[in-house]
Amino acid sequence: MSWVDTHCHLQLDERPAAELIERATSVDWIVVPGVDARSSRRAAELADQFPGRLEWTAGLHPHEAGLWPDEEEEISDLAVRAAAVGECGLDYYRNLSRPEEQRRALLAQLELAEVLDKPVVVHCRDAFADLHDILETTGWGPRVVLHCWTGGRRWTRRFLDLGVVFSFAGPLTYPTGETIRLAAELVPPDRAMVETDTPYLTPVPHRGRPNEPAWVAHTGEVLASVWGISVEEAARATSATAERVFRS
Repeated sequence: MSWVDTHCHLQLDERPAAELIERATSVDWIVVPGVDARSSRRAAELADQFPGRLEWTAGLHPHEAGLWPDEEEEISDLAVRAAAVGECGLDYYRNLSRPEEQRRALLAQLELAEVLDKPVVVHCRDAFADLHDILETTGWGPRVVLHCWTGGRRWTRRFLDLGVVFSFAGPLTYPTGETIRLAAELVPPDRAMVETDTPYLTPVPHRGRPNEPAWVAHTGEVLASVWGISVEEAARATSATAERVFRS
């Protein structure tokens, strides 16, 4: 049995990437997403060091959306070789960039992904309505991965209708995660993946420690319980989804 960690910021972790990868014995491969030009370059470098074990993406996080005019050229060049565009999206919780800058950068990266025919890794926090409107208008839903999905059943149904893939992270395991678990019941296994978001969002039972790819299994086990299937079936299904999204 093996998993795929579809969102793991190895390049943002102070610990040696080799150690984290070595400890992840139940993880077949890992996706390292960029959040700006520099981290996207570093993700590419790590993937070159660990061929077959790592995939990577190139994009600009909504927190840094104001940098898009300066970083667009480099991120676009990097994305040609990447498995996907992103991490991009909308974050109205922290609002570290103006909403209009976030929407502009997201639309530009959706257009880049369309030109390159690649999937898009999308971050969404407190911005479900705007993101839904954008994806509904552009028709780009079937190529979108909603990373660290935390929406409830209503938004899950609406995004399911757009064809997106949902990626579940540590919050699915939290005592406060019942809303996410109820939503996950609606998501078919061929539309779901698991992730750690290392070094963030550490799952139960390791809360309080930096996250790492080895612990993606904890999220997968909870997802299996939510679906009422075996852990082995959940691992096979989510890994098959990851293969289709990032490697097909």
